[in-house]
Amino acid sequence: MSTLLQLLSSIALLVWGTHIVRTGILRVYGSHLRRLLGRSMSRTPLAFTAGIGVTALVQSSNATALLAISFVSQGLMGLSAALAIMLGADVGTALMARVLTLDLSWLSPLLTLVGVVLFLSRKQTRAGQLGRVLLGLGLIILALQLIVAAAEPITAARGMRVLFASLAGDTLLAVLVGALFAVLSYSSLAAVLLIATLAAAGLIGLPVAFGVVIGANIGSGLLAWLNASVQPAAGRRVALGNLLYKLLGLAVVPFIEPLVGWAGTLGFSPQNQVIGFHLAYNSARCLLLLPTVGLMTRLCQYLLPDDAEEQGVARPRHLDPGALETPSLALANAVRETLRIGDLVDTMLARLREALVDDRREPAEDIRRLDDDVDALYSAVKLYLARMPREDLAEEEQRRWAQIIELAINLEQAGDSIEHMLGKVRRLKTSKRRSFSEDGMEELQALHAQLSRNLRLGLSVFLSGDPAGARQLLQHKRAFRRTERRMAHSHVHRLHQGVVESLETSSVHLELIADMKRLNSLFCATAYAALEDTQASTTPRDTAERNAPDRPAPFGPTPTGHAR
Repeated sequence: MSTLLQLLSSIALLVWGTHIVRTGILRVYGSHLRRLLGRSMSRTPLAFTAGIGVTALVQSSNATALLAISFVSQGLMGLSAALAIMLGADVGTALMARVLTLDLSWLSPLLTLVGVVLFLSRKQTRAGQLGRVLLGLGLIILALQLIVAAAEPITAARGMRVLFASLAGDTLLAVLVGALFAVLSYSSLAAVLLIATLAAAGLIGLPVAFGVVIGANIGSGLLAWLNASVQPAAGRRVALGNLLYKLLGLAVVPFIEPLVGWAGTLGFSPQNQVIGFHLAYNSARCLLLLPTVGLMTRLCQYLLPDDAEEQGVARPRHLDPGALETPSLALANAVRETLRIGDLVDTMLARLREALVDDRREPAEDIRRLDDDVDALYSAVKLYLARMPREDLAEEEQRRWAQIIELAINLEQAGDSIEHMLGKVRRLKTSKRRSFSEDGMEELQALHAQLSRNLRLGLSVFLSGDPAGARQLLQHKRAFRRTERRMAHSHVHRLHQGVVESLETSSVHLELIADMKRLNSLFCATAYAALEDTQASTTPRDTAERNAPDRPAPFGPTPTGHAR
């Protein structure tokens, strides 16, 4: 029992090693790898080569699949180029399997020692993440040694021999086992390394090992399909084509016995025969299928037509799940989606102005629909940011994370406020059949125009972090408050003069001014975050603005963990 437990723990260590190598490479070079793939979409051979290179670095064809799927989903890459990249990814995985099964036992202690020192001493830096990669490589090599050591006593057990011998007569069962293990371990590379090590220990025969290798490749295709299930049809086509290409590899199954006989004449060890078969199988399959990417593109487009457009509720466009392991990319995606929310709120403001000046129903319907869109995108951004591993974020990235979620919350609250303001206007105009005075309408429109300008400037400051723009935004906030006070006084003066329209609409008029004041406070909150890291943020007037009662409270703790 203890021997079996050692074997299982060694397998777990192998899976964990491949995982941390993949995540470390993506966090350090994720943006460069995405750029490499993005530039390789013009020609099929170039895309194929890029797929080999990227997968050899991240040691995961599934990670490459996530990148390709996200590009196609966002319209940045054609399906043919993505399928060529996926074929190259299979070859890249096979090459890394060959490298990792070389005799590198002398290297494992060195890689582990250097990796731990770098990662613990400089965790939030690029060097720390490279230490994570070295640690993962050391663990992979160590795990392979431990698997060999744990498998030796198991091979002597009669019961285990009988168990593994049951697979010898059923190649398709071996394929199924390989696919299942690749899915459970989230890595076809780990599955191939394991089966090669077990074959070297004599625990399984070569026909079973070859079948498991084919199954592991199919398992990686299933993983990509499962990960793409939440993507639009364009992204799912990449996963479908990749899976179909891997299923075509089942054509080799009837020839496994002759291949085993031929491989035995070459004089290689069982481990080298398994790794050699994996490399030859993937290379031959992918090179033969590479000219068919155009045909596979048309087939996938036929099998997966474009989704019908959903009416009324927006879907996120930039929140790529594959970028979550690269914090800088994930934060950039969240920024783009949050700015999209800001554009929707800007449109809601424009429709609110239309609702003020005329009695048509269309502006009101647009505002309600847009508020639903804002709520949907806000929820998507919030959940996307919640999935990010904050403990791995650098201090600057944690600060940016907090700024994004704070702005998203403010914009969602602004959308709700605009919808409530619309309700007040509609009740006044339709139920009570009343309208604002001419001077009152001009004042509301002028205040609305200032509000729209401050929203756009606030989004610009959020994107750029420009201190000069932040100070300008605070000046606009003070100007807005002066205008708001002056207009409230003008309204009271009209009440004193007995203007009928002002008397009838007084309550709603003052409430709308107060609502716009709160909206302005939400829109201008980005200025404070932009000024936090600058000397200019300590001026007395800005300090007074920070203490103003209408400034929205910042979200959550600061990066240092203290409440603001």
